[in-house]
Amino acid sequence: MPRGRYSLHDPHDHTPLGDEHFHCAPGPSGWRYVAQRTTPSGDHAGSIDLALDDLGRPIRLEVNAASWQVRGAAIDGVTWVRTDPTGTHATEGNAPAHAFTGTSPAFLVATARLLNLTPDSPSTRVRLVALTDPVLAPRTLDQSWTLLNSEAHATDNGPLVVDAYQVTALDTGEQHTVHISGDVVLAAPGIELEDLETPPSAFN
Repeated sequence: MPRGRYSLHDPHDHTPLGDEHFHCAPGPSGWRYVAQRTTPSGDHAGSIDLALDDLGRPIRLEVNAASWQVRGAAIDGVTWVRTDPTGTHATEGNAPAHAFTGTSPAFLVATARLLNLTPDSPSTRVRLVALTDPVLAPRTLDQSWTLLNSEAHATDNGPLVVDAYQVTALDTGEQHTVHISGDVVLAAPGIELEDLETPPSAFN
């Protein structure tokens, strides 16, 4: 069960956004990721609980930030309920999308798992519902993912396979590279892996 800490920052001006303390593990039905967010000063800033099925589809998502909450799952595309900080208003949403995304590294692992690309796969388009900070406002977007290469790196615990993905935002054409090993993001725009207590889990 990988357990560790990511530091998050603005990918454009590198303003620190805080840390995400996480643990994750494959299970009998798929994969689960649980994390707590803290601000740069160390205060609690939110949480995420994401469970995927064995095909990488989100079967349960709960995200909390700035007292807002979103609960969602892959139902008729993706469906969610967003609750305001007072708890008195809840709005339901649905979009013909494949999964959710956001600033948490969990969403990158989830999308890679969902697409299940190989180096021979063509660029694959995916529609996602992004939960945008700080109030988890949902926004539908399209991305294209390409697996550039998979390389094995020698470590004390055996070879570590690192997948390099090129991710393109289809609305702006902006491209960036994401490095993932198993169920851990090693590097991505706005994300740094600062601490990892156990090696990444490998997906079968």
